[in-house]
Amino acid sequence: MGDVLYIRLRNHIRVPEGHKVLLKDIAYLSGHSRSISLLEKMFIYQMKPKDHKYMVIDIFNVIEKMSEQFPNIEFQPVGPNQTIVEVIRPKKNPGILFVAAIWILLFVGSAMAIMNFHYDVSMQEVQQKLHYMLTGEESKYPLWIQIPYSIGLGLGMVLFFNHVFKKRINEEPSPLEVEIFNYEQNLNQYVILNENEVSQKDEHS
Repeated sequence: MGDVLYIRLRNHIRVPEGHKVLLKDIAYLSGHSRSISLLEKMFIYQMKPKDHKYMVIDIFNVIEKMSEQFPNIEFQPVGPNQTIVEVIRPKKNPGILFVAAIWILLFVGSAMAIMNFHYDVSMQEVQQKLHYMLTGEESKYPLWIQIPYSIGLGLGMVLFFNHVFKKRINEEPSPLEVEIFNYEQNLNQYVILNENEVSQKDEHS
């Protein structure tokens, strides 16, 4: 009986355009075979300029290719059945004017969203009533409440996103990071299903 090797595909990898994909790029190998080092260097696919941004490598195609070169080894797949290969193409650095325009757009949009929210809930009236309840005096602009509230609003956003510039405050993921993770998971599922449908159409055509 030949050696048994376990192979587990990675879920998602990113490679530059024109990259030569090797087995070690897309999979983990485990076992007692002396051929692991040779298998890890086995050629899988050559990325071409005409390739789309995403492509899917299936475990069955990988095992078939490995079995042709190493017929005495039994391969046991573990984990994901596909690896999504994302092609990273070189990007031009955006100009200063473009970055400034995007920054101003986001700043104005965020400010309008906050102001509209406070207008809808009558925040100024609430603060005026709170000032009257605590001091017994009426004030149109209770700054001793409004200023700490504004500072707390900014600090709350920092804590919510769990980042100060590029520095993480604590190890817990922020809600935004969780949503991005969920989006990437759904995107991966869509790419896999769409690729399978395209492959089946090509086979029947």
